[in-house]
Amino acid sequence: MEIVVRGRNVVVPDHYRQHVADKLNKLERYDQKIIRVDVELNHEKNPRQTGRCQHVEITCRTRGPVVRSEACAEDFYKALDLATERLERRLSQAADRRRVHHGRRNPASIAAVAADAQSLLAEPDAAQAESDNEGPGRIVREKEHPAKPMTVDQALFEMELVGHDFYLFADADSGRPSVVYRRHAYDYGLIRLTD
Repeated sequence: MEIVVRGRNVVVPDHYRQHVADKLNKLERYDQKIIRVDVELNHEKNPRQTGRCQHVEITCRTRGPVVRSEACAEDFYKALDLATERLERRLSQAADRRRVHHGRRNPASIAAVAADAQSLLAEPDAAQAESDNEGPGRIVREKEHPAKPMTVDQALFEMELVGHDFYLFADADSGRPSVVYRRHAYDYGLIRLTD
């Protein structure tokens, strides 16, 4: 990833360029295909704009769409923090849209799943009803995974890697089974079993 820092009406010192590079290198976790990041600094000379005189604009060029973010603050460090935070949010949303909502991994809607469950309850198959009267559903697939104890942060990382909405793991602190799951608005939840 190439990072280009330019200044309009501003001389950009080397230590600030290094600070920008350190901040923006974290963006690669959201999109591995970022080719170039342009950072433009601008100083507003209007004395009435002293609280918002430093302007930072970040433009990420990827193989997909261009992602931009900008922010104003009283100094370039605060403006960079605000712009980076907005850019991370946009890249995270774009990554989530690509991962969950397109292609083969499109999750079934709750209405469709509820309708399928309702039809299983209403009209059980005659052959199934004769063979087992244990309930409306049956297990069609089983998976077994080795369960090494891990922290909640490691479990969240593993859940993001596999692209699922939940992840079952053995908690390193308590040794009990726990589940992390994705909630609305990019938040997570945690369920722990107790005695």
